[in-house]
Amino acid sequence: MFNLPLTVIILGLVSMLNDVSSDMIAPLLPVFLATVLGAGPAAIGLIEGVAETTSSLLKLWAGRQGDRGASHKRLAASGYALSNAVRPLIGIAGSWPIVLLLRFGDRVGKGIRTAPRDTLIALTVHHDTRGRAFGLHRSMDHAGAMIGPLIAAGLLAWGMGMRHVFLASVIPGVCAVLLILLFVKEPAAVASEHKALPPLRWSLLPRQLRGLILASGGLALAAVPDAFLVLWLAQDGIKVHWIPFLWALAHGLRALVSLPAGQLSDRLGRLPVLIAGWSGRVVMLALIPWFTHTGPVVTLFLIYAAITAITEGAERALIGDVSAPEVRGTAFGLYHMTIGFLALPGALWFGTVWQEVNMHTAFILSALLSLTATLWFAWQARHLQKSLRVTEVK
Repeated sequence: MFNLPLTVIILGLVSMLNDVSSDMIAPLLPVFLATVLGAGPAAIGLIEGVAETTSSLLKLWAGRQGDRGASHKRLAASGYALSNAVRPLIGIAGSWPIVLLLRFGDRVGKGIRTAPRDTLIALTVHHDTRGRAFGLHRSMDHAGAMIGPLIAAGLLAWGMGMRHVFLASVIPGVCAVLLILLFVKEPAAVASEHKALPPLRWSLLPRQLRGLILASGGLALAAVPDAFLVLWLAQDGIKVHWIPFLWALAHGLRALVSLPAGQLSDRLGRLPVLIAGWSGRVVMLALIPWFTHTGPVVTLFLIYAAITAITEGAERALIGDVSAPEVRGTAFGLYHMTIGFLALPGALWFGTVWQEVNMHTAFILSALLSLTATLWFAWQARHLQKSLRVTEVK
């Protein structure tokens, strides 16, 4: 299947089931917070920012633990188990601070699992197919994010309330945990004994990795959390029962885009795919605030979702390309940590500008910040492309 190792495919299925569980909740959560628990845009921004930033340092810690000899599989499995034990409890939350606490626990699990899981994928495949491997993983992840809202919509149509939908999300989550425990195997090349690691200093990182981390961090600071895109749809007058369908369709498009985009990065190189995808994101952010009618709003929402998927596989594949195998977990941890660390101020400033000024200003500022990060990376790419030919780790 896709000419990839079984471990990569199983990890894709695990992510798909986990996202079925997660996205039975995610598209409904902003509406639940605003209409049931009385949270405003600033509170929603705080919850989303804390949710992403919580896992930041844990991603680096988990990556380093794997490089020291801890089992990547056990770290990933424990992270999935924690998230799927905590997340469904949102269904019994009585206030938005309780949701904040539960999202904190959910993201702790994500912080533990992310770098070890990506390291397992990178260690399992050769660099010539690394873009395809990560593209397939992201595609299956988005497939789960498509299926989850459809299940939620079906349960809502059947007469189930949002709280009970959240509680029902435990079922696919348990299946994901069982799948990784029973069928994922640690690569034979990974040693189990404790290993000494080189000091973690910025100057010692490959130049390509530093460039990618800085640019990705800038985009994370500028990014519009999905919760605000849902709020944008809801404020345009789209009925709540349509939101899970639109969320599902958006992730269906991401699933279709992720794999071919990852394969394209194997053929054309990582950098052209990254710059093209990030530039497309800038254009869409600049266009979004000028459209208010339902048809154009839905169209732009779906196009933006597809564009964000273009770079996902290429980013992770580039990390696998330029990082040495013995510190690959650390490299993935640093990448994910930087993105997560900057997500909190990014979500907070976006929510605050939306609430205190207006939605249009928030989106335009996001577009300008994204453009700055993209232009800086494009300028750096001249040097990065040259050094990639020399230092790429195979």
